[in-house]
Amino acid sequence: MTTTRSAGGFTAVRLVAQRELNTRLRTKSFVIGTLLILAFLGGYVLLQASLFSGADKSTVGLAGQTASIADTLKQQGKLLDREIETVTVTDLDDARGQVADDELDAVLTGSRADLQVLVKNELDPRLGAILNQIAQNEVLGAELAQAVGDPEQVLAAVQATTVKVTQLEQPDPERGQRLAIGLAMVVLLYMSITTYGSLVAQGVVEEKSSRVVEILLSTVRPWQLLLGKVIGLGLVGLAQLLILAGAALAMTTISGVITLSGVATSTIIWGLVWYLLGFFLYATIFAGAGALVSRQEDMQSTMMPVTMVLLIGFLVGFNVLVQDPDSSLAAWLSLIPLLSPVLMPGRIAAGVVAGWEVALALVLTVAAVALFTWLGGKIYRNAVLRTGSRVKLTEALRG
Repeated sequence: MTTTRSAGGFTAVRLVAQRELNTRLRTKSFVIGTLLILAFLGGYVLLQASLFSGADKSTVGLAGQTASIADTLKQQGKLLDREIETVTVTDLDDARGQVADDELDAVLTGSRADLQVLVKNELDPRLGAILNQIAQNEVLGAELAQAVGDPEQVLAAVQATTVKVTQLEQPDPERGQRLAIGLAMVVLLYMSITTYGSLVAQGVVEEKSSRVVEILLSTVRPWQLLLGKVIGLGLVGLAQLLILAGAALAMTTISGVITLSGVATSTIIWGLVWYLLGFFLYATIFAGAGALVSRQEDMQSTMMPVTMVLLIGFLVGFNVLVQDPDSSLAAWLSLIPLLSPVLMPGRIAAGVVAGWEVALALVLTVAAVALFTWLGGKIYRNAVLRTGSRVKLTEALRG
C-alpha cells in the first residue's frame, strides 16, 4: 500500500512538472526572450572579436624620410607584443583623412631624429614608447659619432643591458581568459536563478488568485504540486541556460575570442550543477513568498528580502571576483550557501579553488537546499489556500 501511494505521489509530481515544462517552453516570452539574448550575445561576441583582433595592432603611415624606419618599427613592435603594419604615404592631406576615418592609427613625418606624429585623439602608449626609442637612439648615435669611433657598438652594448627578474610564481597566461569565462557564467547563473525563481512565485500567486490551486489540491497534495512546479520551471531554466551557454561557447570559439574551449566546457558543466542547486535553493523560498499573498501587486513586497540578498551578494561577489578571485573575501563569500551557486562557478573557472572548498560549498549548499525546501514547503502548505489579506510569515510557519 505504501509503495502504491509513493508511486502515485511521484506520478503526480511528474505530471505537474510536465505541465509547467510544456506550458513555459511554448510561450512566446520564452522563445522571444531566448532569441533576444542570443542576438545580444552574438553582437557582443562580434564586438569583442573586432576589438581583440585590433587590440595589439597599429597601422602607421610613413611619409618622406620616415620610410627608412619601417623595419625598425616592426622589430621594436615585436619586442613589445605589438604588431605594426606600415604603409607609404605620398599625400599628407589624404593621410590626414585616413587618420580621421580610423584607417590609419598614426602618420609619421620629419626625420629619424625629429619624428612628428599625427594621430586622431591620442597616441597609443606602446607605439609612443617605440617611436621615442627610435628617435632617442638616432640622437644618441649622432652624439656618439662625435665622441667615439663606432657608435653602433656602443648602442648595441647599451641595448643589451637589461634588468634580471626573479619570479616567485610563474604567471598564468590564461588567467585573464579563465576569469572572463567565469564572470560570464556568474552573470548567466544570476539571471537564470532570479528569472525562473520569480516565475515560481508568479505561478503560485496566479493559481492562488484564480482559485485554480483549490482545484489542483483536490487531486494532488501540496508538496506534490510545489515540487512539480519547481522541477518543471527548473527544467525550463536549465534548457535556456544550455542553449545560451552552448551558443556562447560556439560563437566565442569560432570567433577566436576564447581559445580555452576545455575550460569553457568544464565551466558550463559546473555551471549547470550549481544552477540546479541554486534554483532549488531559491525556488522553494520564492514559492513560499508567493503563497503569502493573493495578488500580483503584493508579490514584490514578499520577494524583496530574498531578491535583495541575492542581488547584493551578486554585486559584491562579482566586484570581488573582478579584483582578485583568489582573495580570502572571495573564498568566504563563495562558501556562503545563498551565494555559492552564483560565485563558486566563477572561482572554479578562474582556477583558484581548492578541491576541499568545492566539496565544502556543495555540502553546505545541499544542506541549505534541504532546510529551505522544508521551510518553503511548510509556508506554501499553510498559506496557499488562504485568500484575501496577506498571510503573516509567523502564522504560516506556525500552522
